[in-house]
Amino acid sequence: MSYLGIDLGTSGLRALLVDDAGRVLGSAERAYPVAHPHPGWSEQDPAAWILALDEVMAELAARVPGFASLRGIGVAGHMHGACLLDGDGAVLRPCILWNDTRAHAEAAALDSAPQVRDLSGNIVFPGFTAPKLVWVRAHEPGIFARTARVLLPAAFLNHHLTGEAVADMSDSAGTSWLDVGARDWSGMLLDASGMDRAQMPRLVEGSESAGLLRKSLLEKWGLTGPVTVAGGAGDNAAAACGIGALRDGEGFVSLGTSGVLLAARDGYAPAPETALHTFCHAVPGRWYQMGVMLSATDSLNWLSGITGRKPADLAALAGTVPGPGRVRFLPYLSGERTPHNDAAVRGSFTGLGHDTGVAELARAVLEGVAYGLRDTAEALKGTGADLQSLFAIGGGAASRDWVSIIATVLNLPLKLPEGREFGAALGAARLAICAATEATAEEVMTAPATAEVVEPLRDLVAAYDDGYAAFRAAYPAIRGVQ
Repeated sequence: MSYLGIDLGTSGLRALLVDDAGRVLGSAERAYPVAHPHPGWSEQDPAAWILALDEVMAELAARVPGFASLRGIGVAGHMHGACLLDGDGAVLRPCILWNDTRAHAEAAALDSAPQVRDLSGNIVFPGFTAPKLVWVRAHEPGIFARTARVLLPAAFLNHHLTGEAVADMSDSAGTSWLDVGARDWSGMLLDASGMDRAQMPRLVEGSESAGLLRKSLLEKWGLTGPVTVAGGAGDNAAAACGIGALRDGEGFVSLGTSGVLLAARDGYAPAPETALHTFCHAVPGRWYQMGVMLSATDSLNWLSGITGRKPADLAALAGTVPGPGRVRFLPYLSGERTPHNDAAVRGSFTGLGHDTGVAELARAVLEGVAYGLRDTAEALKGTGADLQSLFAIGGGAASRDWVSIIATVLNLPLKLPEGREFGAALGAARLAICAATEATAEEVMTAPATAEVVEPLRDLVAAYDDGYAAFRAAYPAIRGVQ
C-alpha cells in the first residue's frame, strides 16, 4: 500500500508518495504565483492549488508504480490563510495569505480585547485568520455577507478531496478562533470578530480520518479505493511529525527564509507575552511552541545582494573570522515577531570600523541570526520547556559553521539529519498512514538517522553569552532612534 503527503506551500505544491514503512516511492511538485495587488497584500487563487494537485497526481500515476495502491492522503498547508466560500462552496475571493499585513489595525484591536489572548493562547498577529475576516467585513461587506464558510488552505484541499468542510487542530490553532487549550472553537473568540461556529469546519485531530476521497477523484486519478484523507496539519506541525518531534522538548531549528525554533510540548503552557506561538500539535493530547524570526537566511540573502557574493560563499567566508565578533547585526530587516512583535523595527550593524570587511559583516549576520534564535530558546525555557534534542534543518543548515555558531549560542548540541526527506510532506504522509491504518503516532513518526551531532564550542560559550546580552540590550537602543 502507498500513502501520499501533500505539502501545500506558498510558492508551490509538493507531493510525496511513501510505502507502509515510510520509504519514499516518488515525488512531484508544481509552482504557482503569489499576487501582491497592493503594498502589504499577499493573495493566491485556490484554483491554482487544484490545478497543481491534478498535475502532480497525473505525474505520479504515470511514473510511480506504487501510486495505484494509494490508501491514504494527508495535507499539510501554510497556515493562517483565509479561503472564503459561499453557500454552494464557490470561492468568493482570492485567499488572503499568512504574510498579508493589511489587517494590522484589526489585529491590534482583537489582541487588546478581553480574554482573547487567554483563550487563544497567542498574540493576535496581523497574519492570523481572524483579523483578516474583520478586515473583509469592513472593506468588502458584500463578500462578508455571502461568506458561509471560512477554510484554511489545507482545509480547502481537504474539502476538495472529501467534499466535507473539515480541519485539523494544529492548523486551526493559528486562526485566533480556537480555544487552544480545550482544542475546540471558542464562541467568545468567534463573536469577537463577527463570526459564528456554523462558518467553521468540523474539527478532527491531524492523525484521524477527515473522510474518504470522493468517487469522482478516484475515477479521475485511476484509483480503486477506498482512500482515507487524514485531518492533516499546519506546515510546522507536519514538519515536527516528519522529524519525529512528539515528546516534550523534542524539536528543530529551521534555517529557512525565516527562522523557526520549535519544541513539542506534552502540556499546554501558553506565553503570549513572549510572542511565542502555542499551537495544538497534529496528534492528540500534545501541543507545540515555536518562535519565529522573520529574516534568517533572508538576512544572508540580503547581504549577498549588496555584496555580489553568493550566500554559501558568504557563509564560508564568515567561518574564517574568529567569533564572537565585535561587529553586531540586528536581523530585523522586515520587523520581528518573536520576542518583540514589532513590525516597525529595522535591522542595523554596530561596531563597524576601518578594519571591517565583508567577512566580518557575514560573521555578524550569522551570529545575529543565532542570537535571534536564542531569544526563542530563552522564552521556551521560561515556559518550562527542556530543550535537549533538536535537529537543524533548512537551507541554512548546509553551513556547518552556522550550525556550530547556533549550537554554541544556544549551548545545545544540534543534530544534522541523514537524507533529505524529513519535512512537511513526509509528516503529512505519516498522518495519512495513521489515519488509514490506525497505527499510533509513536509507531510511525520516528526521528531520522543522525548524520552528525554538532556540539557547542565549550571554550566560546561564555563569550557568546556576553554577546547575547549585548544583542538583547541593543534592541531598545536601536528602536529608540528609528
